[in-house]
Amino acid sequence: MDTNIDTSVGESSGALTNPSTVPVAEGVPSQAQILEALKVVKDPEIPVNVVDLGLIYGIDVTPAGNVEITMTLTSVGCPVQDLIRSDAEMAVMRLDGINQVEVEFVWSPPWAPDKMSDDGKRQMRMFGFNV
Repeated sequence: MDTNIDTSVGESSGALTNPSTVPVAEGVPSQAQILEALKVVKDPEIPVNVVDLGLIYGIDVTPAGNVEITMTLTSVGCPVQDLIRSDAEMAVMRLDGINQVEVEFVWSPPWAPDKMSDDGKRQMRMFGFNV
């Protein structure tokens, strides 16, 4: 996918840590805006959004408004994979300037609790999880 934005991920974690705030074209959301839109998507088994869980590994945006999201899940056999995919696609499609969204699941690097944001860890502790 053609892109002119930084899609760097954290060296050790795999989670997207440096989202670009600069759109690739006028009228197209930035990586940071897309990441913010994805915060409404939650893993139904874990009461935290996919961004704070550290499940988003990359976001590629074209000037035409096509978005490819590379993400993982907390487990390979996650039974709600299709639900999370459709929720992520719908959340990003709500943004102005987006024409198409594709979600690709990857399993390397595998997800681990250390990929979570500090806010995600705080939310997990509020629900009684020990992270």
